[in-house]
Amino acid sequence: MGRLLKLVPAALVAAYPLIVLFGMQRLSLHYLGFFLIALALLRLAFARGDGHQQALNLALSVVMVLVVAYVMFSGNPDWFRFYPVIVNGTLLAVFAWSLRRGMPVIERMARLTEPELPDHAVPYARKVTVMWCLFFLCNGLVALYTALWASFEAWAWYNGAFAYALMAALFAAEWLVRQRVRRRYDA
Repeated sequence: MGRLLKLVPAALVAAYPLIVLFGMQRLSLHYLGFFLIALALLRLAFARGDGHQQALNLALSVVMVLVVAYVMFSGNPDWFRFYPVIVNGTLLAVFAWSLRRGMPVIERMARLTEPELPDHAVPYARKVTVMWCLFFLCNGLVALYTALWASFEAWAWYNGAFAYALMAALFAAEWLVRQRVRRRYDA
């Protein structure tokens, strides 16, 4: 039960666009802003992981607080729309940087469950990291498009639901490919 409770802040942060959409219909910008800032702080309180994950959580939480604070002071809710763009850009930068320096993100994640990663898995993990870079680039561009030119509802539903469905489909497809690759090397 405790583990499930720790997922709640992450799930709420993932639902940020939908929370913004429904919050704007029912709350003043200030109340919505205070709720979102509390959510960012709650995310930090429950964040777990290694130093890289902690730094990423801290950076994204600080950005969320800054975006929300700007909306509260400017009175312009359109700035809410740029948080998903920043998240995608940040993730793209982290994944791309890991390809140039140190261990690619996907390899690092794979080594958490399998420290002695087989030799054939290292280039595969690098390719998967590149695939996620492409995803974050494309998703970030669509998030930017929705931030600039789509209705608030279209922005919220794309960034708060559809983008996660695409991410889940990509996870599933990669998992299926990984099983094939494993079978081929195990044979």
